[in-house]
Amino acid sequence: MQTSAITPSSGTADADTIAIALFAGEQPPPDSPPAVTELLSSDEARRSFKSLALTHADGKRWLLVGLGAREELTAERARVAAAVASQRAREISTRALCWQLPGDAPGASAEEIAAALVEGTILSDYRYERYKSKPDGEDAEADRPPKHLERLILAGAPERAAALETAVAEATVLAEAVNRARELQNRPGNDLTPTALGEYAKQLASEVEGVSVEVEGRGQILARGMGAFAAVAQGSDQEPALITISYDGRSSTTPSGPTLGFVGKAVTFDSGGISLKPGAKMAEMKFDMSGGAAVIEAVSAIARLRLPVKLMAVVGATENLPSGHAIKPGDIVTAANGTTVEINNTDAEGRLVLADCLCHAVAQGAERIVDLATLTGAVIVALGSTYAGLMSNDDELAGRVAQAGERTGEIVWRLPLHEEYEELIKGTYADLDNAPEGHKAGTIVGATFLSNFVGETPWVHLDIAGSAWELDRAYVGKGASGYAVRLLVELARSYCA
Repeated sequence: MQTSAITPSSGTADADTIAIALFAGEQPPPDSPPAVTELLSSDEARRSFKSLALTHADGKRWLLVGLGAREELTAERARVAAAVASQRAREISTRALCWQLPGDAPGASAEEIAAALVEGTILSDYRYERYKSKPDGEDAEADRPPKHLERLILAGAPERAAALETAVAEATVLAEAVNRARELQNRPGNDLTPTALGEYAKQLASEVEGVSVEVEGRGQILARGMGAFAAVAQGSDQEPALITISYDGRSSTTPSGPTLGFVGKAVTFDSGGISLKPGAKMAEMKFDMSGGAAVIEAVSAIARLRLPVKLMAVVGATENLPSGHAIKPGDIVTAANGTTVEINNTDAEGRLVLADCLCHAVAQGAERIVDLATLTGAVIVALGSTYAGLMSNDDELAGRVAQAGERTGEIVWRLPLHEEYEELIKGTYADLDNAPEGHKAGTIVGATFLSNFVGETPWVHLDIAGSAWELDRAYVGKGASGYAVRLLVELARSYCA
């Protein structure tokens, strides 16, 4: 989708459909055609949030979008409104949609609203069509309404043209990165293998300036002493991949902030291993690589935006399958930092992969670490899909991540880490137990386990099991959500000031 910002009246824009924002207690823009006022007078158009009405004038369609009270408008509400409007626009065969920007609101500036409208439109326009057959013949395709918008235009005040153009361009980069993460998530396990994910990351390095990627396989993982990661991978014939991505956008004139470390779990298919999952919905376990997808595309967006930060990312990619080579309940493995782990449940494999990846991030010099993983079903019980779970050993970093979540709409809820939880993960025959019996505080226990592999480095763990797919927000709907790409980019921005 092409995006652009213009300053003339939206009525003169090269668009077949014009979207006008309506606020409670306010009149439509003065240059609106009389048909808009007539719709409001007849009560066919309403100003309540997400209300839609359509009219025709001056050879264009005019889509009236209710936004509710101006003081209640936030960037997140603008994303939702954009998704609702773009869906209706596609239904009426729109190819070029122009939003007449509503100006500032107490909860968001005009530029923030413009960026949110871009994000909401591009995200809602995404469809996973990699394996869909195309209709036979050109005539069959011509008879269908367009599946996607071709152009999105934002019309704003002339005196803020430069800021508006920047906001639109950056939001486009960000939304496209989220959709690429969703494309990775939606690919089936026989397509997106660990090797394929490693190749994708290497392709990124060839396309984006300043990014370097190293991909290591089974032998190198073992040579690094990553016994926990290797143990998960040994049940599959597919080669695992330790993906390390580096980016340094700093210069002599930019602030010298900490080296950021993003760590992502990328189990490209998780059967549970010997501790086999139930068959119902096991197909969804292709999404167990969602943390890795988010990390890769967050780095991609940060590099494309040329943010002046230094970061490195670590993604542990593997399958978790049962076989004659697979780890068994009762086995003991040794992680890269020398910690021994008793395997009580092979379906608690994500923390084993992350343990060694966190050690690697620390060894590579990461000074602030955020890991993302679809780690526990318990977080869905606790928080549903509204919030991701956040656990941390550092209040300042936890606060930054939470604020980034508020600004992007990818909100998080902090759960406690307490020394008593350490008692729950102590092993009977080894230092730690990967899945202690008792089923207490499952999400917190997972994070407590991971805390043993970061030392004193400030660290945040995000459990995104409830948010990575089936988020069911207006702008992502069903399937993969690309959750936390925008949050990580916003976190990186916070270190640029």
